Amino acid sequence: MKAQAADLSKPIDKRIYKGTQPTCHDFNHLTATAESVSLLVGFSAGQVQLIDPIKKETSKLFNEERLIDKSRVTCVKWVPGSESLFLVAHSSGNMYLYNVEHTCGTTAPHYQLLKQGESFAVHTCKSKSTRNPLLKWTVGEGALNEFAFSPDGKFLACVSQDGFLRVFNFDSVELHGTMKSYFGGLLCVCWSPDGKYIVAGGEDDLVTVWSFGDCRVIARGHGHKSWVSVVAFDPYTTSVEESDPMEFSGSDEDFQDLLHFGRDRANSTQSRLSKRNSTESRPVSVTYRFGSVGQDTQLCLWDLTEDILFPHQPLSRARTHTNVMNATSPPAGSTGNSVPTPGSAAPPPLPRSNSLPHAAVSSAGSKGSVADGAIAAGVSKFATLSLHDRKDRHHEKDHKRNHSMGHISSKSSDRLNLVTKTKTDPAKALGTPLCPRMEDVPLLEPLICKKIAHERLTVLIFLEDCIVTACQEGFICTWGRPGKVGSLSAPSQATPPGGTAV
Repeated sequence: MKAQAADLSKPIDKRIYKGTQPTCHDFNHLTATAESVSLLVGFSAGQVQLIDPIKKETSKLFNEERLIDKSRVTCVKWVPGSESLFLVAHSSGNMYLYNVEHTCGTTAPHYQLLKQGESFAVHTCKSKSTRNPLLKWTVGEGALNEFAFSPDGKFLACVSQDGFLRVFNFDSVELHGTMKSYFGGLLCVCWSPDGKYIVAGGEDDLVTVWSFGDCRVIARGHGHKSWVSVVAFDPYTTSVEESDPMEFSGSDEDFQDLLHFGRDRANSTQSRLSKRNSTESRPVSVTYRFGSVGQDTQLCLWDLTEDILFPHQPLSRARTHTNVMNATSPPAGSTGNSVPTPGSAAPPPLPRSNSLPHAAVSSAGSKGSVADGAIAAGVSKFATLSLHDRKDRHHEKDHKRNHSMGHISSKSSDRLNLVTKTKTDPAKALGTPLCPRMEDVPLLEPLICKKIAHERLTVLIFLEDCIVTACQEGFICTWGRPGKVGSLSAPSQATPPGGTAV
């Protein structure tokens, strides 16, 4: 029997707020059931509310008196593997770790330093009894715009208005690596399904791919004409290919095929990835698919392919949608057209199978900027965004969150403690590993750029059957994948009352 679609005109819960606006939210997939779900909502005045929209219950309000932080909540997420811990980021540049079982207290909290490194410091809350917040993180300068936990929950990637991506070991509170935007602030961040790569986007109109293992930028993508607001990997079309490169003509039908490509082979991805390091003569090609949406109202789809991930493999054997050639660097503060360098000794460019008539830039190639040993061992089991199976899977997690803060050493052996409060000059970062010049790393072209809204886009979520987007106008759109109900040319839409949605 075919399941009926939800009636989007009849929400299960509706709340109207006066004097403050919801800015972000997160469901606890670990504890969610058909009868109950824990939802955190962050607000523009700094508060965080815990509600159950199914039971119509309001559990708690955190930072109610705004004694902890008065600034806008920019991101809120449950700590992976925990039923009670959650992390909140503010436009003040601070993050706070809360426990739903603890109160916030009636006076402003007092802190003592736990650990400090370059451009970050972590404090614990001094009080006679345990109270929120458990920890206070101060990261970079300016607003902390977004953070994301790695798939295994052990690492935390943060992007800030100062233009830096900072990746921390969450439990030991140590800095793993950093990256600087080409210019401007970074607004969004996401992890690949296997945790090997991080993609960030922001005010430089670029998407930047950073290798977690090598702690370096391995590629940039240019296709947006304005700030990039959301980046997300599509675990259902991340694929392993042994076939020839797929040609792309740029039509709407091909756009739908691109969304679908590789999904029917998702179940065999792990086993086929294991061949990547085998002794078989024919190489197996890995492709990560990710998307981005921006203030230019466009959705861009990108492939991170074998020639970028493993540049020492012969390019003729790699399945790719990326053109490889040298390019000159645009001036700082600009993401203009790239021009091939005259007289360069680069290999002949690959066929421009994904070229678009309105492509903003040419593609640039790698100059051996990725470490020789950067070979991925395999992609772990992909996480899904559905609620029903998270409950069944959470007991399989081998990484358990330690609820005690005592295991974090106050005397870190991390080399960062040798550098006290030195600040990185963003102007001096260009041309260094923190921020390579445009010609020093491959430049990706999007598989497709498509205008899908009239106002700036604010949400991008990849589900098995569809893609979900939302814009500032208040429209929530579901784009059906090929073979499923609906299509990219006719999305289903839901507009909440007042034009805003949590």
